[in-house]
Amino acid sequence: MGDEYGRTYGCRGLGTQRLRGGPAAPPPEGARSGPPRRAALAELTDDWLTGLFDAGGAGPRGVSLVAVGGYGRGELSPRSDLDLLLLHDGGDQGAVAALADRIWYPVWDLGLALDHSVRTPAEARKTAGEDLKVQLGLLDARHLAGDLALTAGLRTAVLADWRNQAPKRLPELQELCAERAERQGELQYLLEPDLKEARGGLRDATALRAVAASWLADAPREGLTDARRRLLDVRDALHLTTGRATDRLALQEQDQVAAELGLLDADTLLRQVYEAARVVSYASDVTWREVGRVLRSRAVRPRLRAMLGGGKPVAERSPLAEGVVEQDGEVVLARTARPDRDPVLPLRAAAAAAQSGLPLSLHAVRRMAAAARPLPTPWPAEAREQLVTLLGSGPSTIEVWEALEAEGLITRLLPDWERVRCRPQRNAVHIWTVDRHLIETAVRASELARRVGRPDLLLVSALLHDIGKGWPGDHSVAGEIIARDVAARIGFDREDIAVLATLVRHHLLLVETATRRDLEDPATVRAVAEVVGSQSTLELLHALTESDALATGPAAWSSWRGSLVADLVKRVSAVLAGDAPEEPEAAAPTAEQERLAVEAFRTGGPVLALRAQTEPGATEADNAVPDDPEPLGVELLIAVPDQSGVLPAVAGVLAMHRLTVRTAELRALPLPDGVEGSVLLLNWRVAAEYGSLPQAARLRADLVRALDGSLDIAARLAERDAAYPRRRGVVAPPPHVTVASAASHLATVIEVRAHDAPGLLHRIGRALEKSGVRVRSMHVSTLGANAVDAFYVTGTRGGPLPGEEAATVARALEETLRT
Repeated sequence: MGDEYGRTYGCRGLGTQRLRGGPAAPPPEGARSGPPRRAALAELTDDWLTGLFDAGGAGPRGVSLVAVGGYGRGELSPRSDLDLLLLHDGGDQGAVAALADRIWYPVWDLGLALDHSVRTPAEARKTAGEDLKVQLGLLDARHLAGDLALTAGLRTAVLADWRNQAPKRLPELQELCAERAERQGELQYLLEPDLKEARGGLRDATALRAVAASWLADAPREGLTDARRRLLDVRDALHLTTGRATDRLALQEQDQVAAELGLLDADTLLRQVYEAARVVSYASDVTWREVGRVLRSRAVRPRLRAMLGGGKPVAERSPLAEGVVEQDGEVVLARTARPDRDPVLPLRAAAAAAQSGLPLSLHAVRRMAAAARPLPTPWPAEAREQLVTLLGSGPSTIEVWEALEAEGLITRLLPDWERVRCRPQRNAVHIWTVDRHLIETAVRASELARRVGRPDLLLVSALLHDIGKGWPGDHSVAGEIIARDVAARIGFDREDIAVLATLVRHHLLLVETATRRDLEDPATVRAVAEVVGSQSTLELLHALTESDALATGPAAWSSWRGSLVADLVKRVSAVLAGDAPEEPEAAAPTAEQERLAVEAFRTGGPVLALRAQTEPGATEADNAVPDDPEPLGVELLIAVPDQSGVLPAVAGVLAMHRLTVRTAELRALPLPDGVEGSVLLLNWRVAAEYGSLPQAARLRADLVRALDGSLDIAARLAERDAAYPRRRGVVAPPPHVTVASAASHLATVIEVRAHDAPGLLHRIGRALEKSGVRVRSMHVSTLGANAVDAFYVTGTRGGPLPGEEAATVARALEETLRT
């Protein structure tokens, strides 16, 4: 029996010597997971434990074996632990101890996790009164063997205690849920979620059962059972595929879990998990709000009784908008509201709720979902205005939007929303699903609404800028098509539709150009100006760019990126105003640069200077380097006699010292009159990955060794690369190298997209040196684990490379990075 148990359910080493009773019950035909399998596993476990309890004849009187917690609910996954209570009436202690040994030791022998206790009913109730988690476990107590009356009596007493103590214990339970959510995050947004502990997971579903058992409040039941079942199914598959008792759905295991469940891929799996978690989270929000309302009403009721017979009547309802009122801290429909005759009512109620910072009543949302008529196409002006008001209400927009979405009203208003709803983003930079990111962007955009002349276009573009991620291909291209359709449907005129389409199509233009292109190159500025077309669109695109980045996550925006984007916007604005950008002239070296060049010529070796650069345009007076520089980093000046291998040597030394390169410029300064040759001047902005910056003397010493060949940078970086943290089972996409044609008239722009790793710039520099080109400047950008770098290269004579030569260099570089 034990071998069959193990084969069928994935349990560890169940041997026949410890199992008693009948043969194992096989799972239903074709069942991989689901309630039938869990029920069969619970029944099999029940039979085994009952056999242990009854071994050697009837057990002692006044004793029962009780399953509690998840086992009590019959929710056993293949690697679940067993929660057991040996309940006794306080009789023969020796017999009870012997019985406990007879049950516990076989469980331990099989390597099963066991949470056990031996208590009298009074002890169990006392412990439950002191420990909320124990009380929650006892709410699901289920009799297994022995004295049934003893178990029934405990269940009755525990439920009575729970209901009597609910006003005190439910706030404790709510606080426990909030603390767990703070630690574990929200299941509906995490790329590697904990199915049990994260907010919206199995713990919260169990908490909702406990609230319902208190009779004080109840959760919205529609969809909750299915959501709980889906999370349990995923946990079953996770246990089966990993062979471990884990609740964390790690990235490297998601494809296997999806296959075990018969799903298309890992994204489909995550989307189902997110949808289930969203149902549980929304039910939790509504339930805890109802608990708070009931507890407040109980506290206020005695004071109201004292006021009966005199004083002013308590105002029950306050008008908020046409057909919308506030009642008991929620937004509800007025008694005269007619959703069946007022198609704008859902948006009007949502806007009123968001503007007042109040939640939408569950009853009101469901009534509108059931009765509201579809909006005509195009929408009336009031509907469009109410949507803009909702989007511009700040953080309170999120809760209201989620309430509408929970009852299907969002996809009814915006059918294209269905493709982005609960869609995961497999990018470490993004902290939200696609749909939540769009709402977060609108929230951020509402903070910038005073910066633009058309805040309505800013808010709607924020809502739609990533709407194309639900379609194949470039999401910006697909999004432009969708944005045109949506904008026309909700009633914008032709000119506004064109602006919204431009914003969606080019929402990444400013940040990508600012971080990957030479802003001193007139071609860069002209290209952006041609796309944007007008000052008002540039103004909107600037605000959308910042809102999008801030809503993405902390890694997507910084004061450094913000300063680059602002610089680009200033230059483009000048062009749009009619000021043609001038061809850049070689800037005269500063006094410090000349000093470094002369010192490098005199010593014949590299000379370095580190200088804090906390704000754009910082002067040379800031020579001290603080231990913790601001996000703009530190300016690193290096002068070295012109020779081959300088770029890979500098990049390698910086990588060895864990310095991140943000921008880099290289130029040759001629030596004094009558002296042949030149000095290379490197002006780079760097920042420490962590810790403090290294001393300039240490950097110079290593650079000297790198240039004379006594320091094997490749070997040192290979050692680090071997220890570089990578997720087991995650294979990075291959690098991609392209030539950005027409990006500059002064140089050839080669773009590199690759997995970030120590020494990547060193490898690129070596490959470009080998190809015989010179790097004029480079613009690096790291987004999560992805490096997106642009290199401005020239030939030996200083001009752009011919087309075929540029393509050859790009192919050679890509081949080098692939090996």
